[in-house]
This record gives sequence, C-alpha cells and structure tokens, in this order.
Amino acid sequence: MLDVHALVKQYPGSARRALDGVSLRVARGEVLGLLGPNGAGKTTLIETVTGFRAADSGTVRVLGLDPADPAQRQSLRRRVGLVSQQVGHLRYLSVRETLEYHAALHDDPRSVDEVLAMVGLDEVAGQRVRRVSGGQQRRLDVAVALMGRPELLLLDEPTTGFDPGARRKAWDMIAGLVDEGLSVLLTTHYMEEAARLCERVVVLGGGRVRGEGAPDELARQLHLGTMIRARVPSRFDAGELPESIRLGLIEPGRFDLRTDEPTSALAQLCSWAVDRGIELDELDVRAPSLEESYLALTGEAEAGVR
Repeated sequence: MLDVHALVKQYPGSARRALDGVSLRVARGEVLGLLGPNGAGKTTLIETVTGFRAADSGTVRVLGLDPADPAQRQSLRRRVGLVSQQVGHLRYLSVRETLEYHAALHDDPRSVDEVLAMVGLDEVAGQRVRRVSGGQQRRLDVAVALMGRPELLLLDEPTTGFDPGARRKAWDMIAGLVDEGLSVLLTTHYMEEAARLCERVVVLGGGRVRGEGAPDELARQLHLGTMIRARVPSRFDAGELPESIRLGLIEPGRFDLRTDEPTSALAQLCSWAVDRGIELDELDVRAPSLEESYLALTGEAEAGVR
C-alpha cells in the first residue's frame, strides 16, 4: 500500500536533512505507527507521501503510483484519506453541510449519516463548525478523510485535543476500519495510542529510522529488561540482602532492579522474603514499555545531533 525507499529531503538554508535515507512499508490492512520527537521528519514524510512536497532523492509508491507525478497524484487523492495536523473548514457551514460538501467531491462516498455516527458527531451535526469544540473539529477532520472510502488513511496526530473517552472511541473506530481492510499510517505522540493500534512502529530521530518492529519487540531488541520494584523492611542491612537486590538499591529499603531474567530474579527475591517471613511492600513487576523504547532510541538520536 505504501513503499518508501531511501527518501532524502533537505530544506534550503538548513544544515541538517529533514529526511536522511528513510525507508518503510505499509501492508494492506496494517496500521504502521510513525513515532519521533518534534523535528524528526514525520510531517515532512507525510507531505512527501501525499505529493505536497518533493523529495531530493529516493522513491515513494502509494498504491503502486508515484505521488510526485501530477497525473498519478490526482488519481491517488481519490483513494487516499489525509488528516493533517491543521485542517481548515468553512466555519459558517454546519458539520453536516461540511460533510455533504465533501461527499459531492467523490464518486462513491459514504453516507453522511454513516460517517457522523462513525466519528461520534451525530449530536452536533446541525451546529456550525465554528461553534463546536476543538476536539469535535478534529473528529470532523477525520470524518472528511473517510468520506471517499479511502484504501490508505494517513493520520498525522489525529487525536490531539481529544478527551480520554473520545480518544478511545477514535481507537475503536480506527480498529474497525482496519478490520474492513483499510491501511493506516499513523503519527502520534501518545505511546498508549501507538501500542494499542499499531502492529509495527517506526521510530524516527534526526531524520533517520532509529528503530522498527512490533511495539513489544523493540524493548527486546534494545535489551531494556524487566523492571522489578519493591520495598523491604528497613531493619535489614544492605549486606543481608541478595546480591541482585543490593545492586538495585536506590535508597534504604527500596530498590529498582532491571533484569533480562525476571523469573529467576523474582524467584530469588520471593524465596529470600519467605525464608524470613516478611512481605515485600509495593512489589511491582513491569515489562519495558513502548515509551521506554522510544526514549532510548530518540535519546541516542538527539545526542548524536548535539
């Protein structure tokens, strides 16, 4: 559905490349997450994929077509939905009128009522766009992108401004569309959103791909290890504790232990506590999160830039 190979883009007057040899692919029915700090190149990539910006070198194929070719780009815009970071609507039209307007631009649009229900705007359909909240306007952006039954949906931070309930409804909506065969390229700063929706993620830093894989695979690739945390009674001297615990002490009686062998470490810890008849307060065992993987990858990239 999307094939980007060795993409390079450098803006005039900049000493750095916004994109420096980026390659990625999106398969049919897949949600690929594109993660990275501000300035990593995410929006430049989206603009290049949609043909709004020309690359210096490399190739982009969207549904087998070249978005840099004006003739092919026109065909693509009927088959690709885009939710960019900033979208402008005619603010004196109602929400329904806005969708009716965009429906008229497509050969086989979804019904307006269907799209209103999909994005949860039924109750404000008659209100003018300028009267609805920022989160509802963002949902309208998504609704417009869905009107033409796109095969590929490009979402550039689509849930910015959503409250937690609305964000989860948006996730359910996107998951339902993917079940119908839609492919999605999603940029987001919400790690929970990426972990929930994306089968794979690509982490950009300094215009380069710093890591790629399923959200739970990245931590294993980086050897981040599982975190075990607990408190032990302060009456125990550090010398009485198992060696693994002593290595993780951050203050008397409290430790944070990161290990690649959590089963063995936890067994040793629990055996030690049972032998002494004590409880381990605040015991917490947690696998490394996507956020930790992201910070590890982008931290290396930022250090390299400096």
